[in-house]
Amino acid sequence: MATVLSRALKLPGKKSPDLGEYDPLTQADSDESEDDLVLNLQQKNGGVKNGKSPLAEAPEPDSDAEVTGAGKPHLSEVTTEGYPLEPLGGLERKAASSIVSYVRTSVFLLMLVISMVLVLVCAFLIPCPPRDLHSTWSRHLGPQGGGDLSPLDLADVNGDGLRDVLLSFVTSGNGSTAGVSRPPAVLVCLSGMNGSTLWSSPLPEEARDITCLDLMPGRVAETVCLVTGTHKMLSAFNATSGKAIWTLDPHYLSNGTLAAPGVVLPDLDEDGIRDLAVLAIGELQPDLCFLLVSGRTGSPVGRPVKYNIVGVGNLIGPQVYITTSGAAYILFGFGNIQAVALRNIFVQAQNRDSLPPSLQIDEPEWERRRSINLSELIDIYSDGVELLQVVKVPDSNSSNLLITTRQGLVLLQGQNLTPSWTLSLQGLRSQPTPGYFTDDETLDFLLQIPNGAGMKKVMVVDGASGLVAWSYSVPCHMEETPATSAAAVDQKSVFLFWAERLSAASPNPDVVPGTEPPSLHHLYLLHPAFPSILLDLANATGTVTASEVGINDLWKDAFYVTRTTGPSSEGHPAPLVVSKLSLRWALMEGQVVQLRETTPKIGRGELRRFLSRIKFVDSPYQVKSL
Repeated sequence: MATVLSRALKLPGKKSPDLGEYDPLTQADSDESEDDLVLNLQQKNGGVKNGKSPLAEAPEPDSDAEVTGAGKPHLSEVTTEGYPLEPLGGLERKAASSIVSYVRTSVFLLMLVISMVLVLVCAFLIPCPPRDLHSTWSRHLGPQGGGDLSPLDLADVNGDGLRDVLLSFVTSGNGSTAGVSRPPAVLVCLSGMNGSTLWSSPLPEEARDITCLDLMPGRVAETVCLVTGTHKMLSAFNATSGKAIWTLDPHYLSNGTLAAPGVVLPDLDEDGIRDLAVLAIGELQPDLCFLLVSGRTGSPVGRPVKYNIVGVGNLIGPQVYITTSGAAYILFGFGNIQAVALRNIFVQAQNRDSLPPSLQIDEPEWERRRSINLSELIDIYSDGVELLQVVKVPDSNSSNLLITTRQGLVLLQGQNLTPSWTLSLQGLRSQPTPGYFTDDETLDFLLQIPNGAGMKKVMVVDGASGLVAWSYSVPCHMEETPATSAAAVDQKSVFLFWAERLSAASPNPDVVPGTEPPSLHHLYLLHPAFPSILLDLANATGTVTASEVGINDLWKDAFYVTRTTGPSSEGHPAPLVVSKLSLRWALMEGQVVQLRETTPKIGRGELRRFLSRIKFVDSPYQVKSL
């Protein structure tokens, strides 16, 4: 009866304990399970309920006990405490899920620990690339004992990613002292990081040229430095250790002396290493001979090959020129430019007709310019040549010829030897400096021309048309000051040249051009984006005899190395000073020289932001001077 009354008092629906949606099916199942639970507990416990024993309370015919019967309770439905149990499958799923979660957490923590260990290993065991903390340094090498030449080159000899400085100079007090002989010259390598001496090697004579290169292109090999002397010395040095690899026997030059630095040729003896050629000259001008030298051993590759030429002027060359088809020629001359096919020299040196593959190509355009008598010499240019530069054409395998004459400047196309343009200039003696100034991505040239007493004109010539794109007159008493350029990632170049102090660069209005001592010169920088200003980067006392620009590939920075001979006092030789200057650091610290007013006016903040974003790269062009 109590059960019937309980069912009658119940509402037709029930919400789930989690306050979810109403579900009549779920409610019905719940009601039946509750009734079964009450009956089962009464039958199982058999005790007194509500003051009555189970025997005294007989079930009525219409009760649930009559309908469902006294079935046994299921283990999955009740416990001894009267609470329902979870199904066995659900327990197994929960246990499996717990194990998977534990495994995932363990793997994550293990990977995190391994990553931390790797970071610590990289931070403490693997050395970081050396940063060029010493952006500027100066090294005094003491007095030098004369010498008119100032060879200088840059190469990374210790593998630290920074290019080091190689130079040669004549030592003071040559001869013998207390029975100990001293070398007349020395080859020195200075660290590009701080200017310390990495190594030095004695030389039997003054060096004319130092060229560091790789004689085995495409292979991992040590850098080799070729040193050419003023008389008979040609040696190859290991750039890392400073030890001599080989030295050409001077007896092979007979009575001649080396007229110019050695030049690099293709591999002639097929030993995997590029070979060399040197030009020797006798006491009389017509006595010229070429000698082919093995790049591996320094021994001659055949006998000397003589040519009789007559000219008036400076010795030009020799220099190797490779045409677009791959034919190799050697350019040389006296006040003119002539060419001879490398295969002709090789055939005469070897006294045989068989040629290596690199010499089996000729250039029809060049061969048609031979003389009527079928001479081996080809006339290239014959009008008062002072200087010759082989300029690599960007994004091409061809090169052009930039010729400096007594009358001006001429650019010859290398493929057909026809003039691209001619610029009439008087007094041009210094070597043109290539770089990108205009927006046409054609190589331009900076020139320095004497312009009266104590003055010179600096100008930039458009390489496409030969027209003057920029010019300015500056005071300068130093003769033939070197100029250089550095390429940036935006296909522009900065140009560097020396001059005396300009009035606009000085905060003191009383200082005017030419009032400073003539021995003090300033380094100025010209950027194509700001042609109306110059940046005064540094100054030097004495005479700047050589300069080179190197690139720090890691930090996208350029550095400027100068070789300076200080003023000499009476009875004392001039001191030799080598200095290095970081260009990116100097750009931020340089003083602005306003050449002319512009509209709108260039702000200092705008200029500094632009200069701070400049990144330097290796020169995309190659220039070889003869």
